[in-house]
Amino acid sequence: MPFWAPVCDLKHQVAVWQDYAFEESRPNPAMRKSKKEPVREERIQNEIIVDAYGPEEQALGWYYYLENQISFPFTARCIASKVVSPLRKGETVEVRGLAPEDSCAHDMLVLIHWHSRNVAVPLSQLVPVDGDRSTIEAIGDWHYWLAQGCCL
Repeated sequence: MPFWAPVCDLKHQVAVWQDYAFEESRPNPAMRKSKKEPVREERIQNEIIVDAYGPEEQALGWYYYLENQISFPFTARCIASKVVSPLRKGETVEVRGLAPEDSCAHDMLVLIHWHSRNVAVPLSQLVPVDGDRSTIEAIGDWHYWLAQGCCL
């Protein structure tokens, strides 16, 4: 695990375990440990969570990075079902924006249009279908960081 990775608190570890234990599709391909990518590691360390001391500051770093890099709206496909989300693997949705900042203290959530209403779901369960280069790269950075075992 990289030296900048936060140590998850027990509450978050329990939530992650519960999510894993009840998930319909295991293993989650977005959460597999991936090979080190030096360019991505450099961007995460020097642009996203630079000077972040603790999970709260890392969450803010990620929130503002994603807010600046992702072009909303875009279409995304669900790659894994999660207990905290109504989406099923394979569903396609319109992503309208990031959830409010205070909702993203422990996970990056996005607002989707789902059954005539806006619902917040974890960004980790979505991949862009029609996003621009910046959107694809930013979401890839988030997925990569989680796949390295990091959390907020």
